[in-house]
Order: sequence, then structure tokens, then C-alpha cells
Amino acid sequence: MPRAEYATESEVFRDGLRALIARDRAVENWLSKDVAGAFDALKQIPRGRLGIDKVRAKLASKYRKAAAKA
Repeated sequence: MPRAEYATESEVFRDGLRALIARDRAVENWLSKDVAGAFDALKQIPRGRLGIDKVRAKLASKYRKAAAKA
């Protein structure tokens, strides 16, 4: 836990290193729990995945249909 005042420069460095280690652990946990699973799932999708142009066209079509109903 960061403190507003430090008795020595060494305490400042130790506290900074602890904060960096905690951040690195949080990033590693996020990568291993969320990102790795999503990436593995994406690799399993057949080659028929949509490109950006097809996604934009589908979204535009849905938008036009919704606007026409309104």
C-alpha cells in the first residue's frame, strides 16, 4: 500500500517495485484467464470467419432495417 511519506529512498524503491509486481501479476492473470481462452476459441473457428467489410455490411443492413421500422 503506497504511503504519502517515506523514511528512506530505499522504501520508495521497494514500494514502487511492489506496485509494478502487483500490476504485472494482474496483467498475467488477465492474459491467462481471459485472453488466452478467447484466442484459443478464435483459432478453432473455421476459415469462414467474417472480414471487416462483411461485418460493416451486415451492421449497415441491420441498421437500415431497424431505421425503417422506426
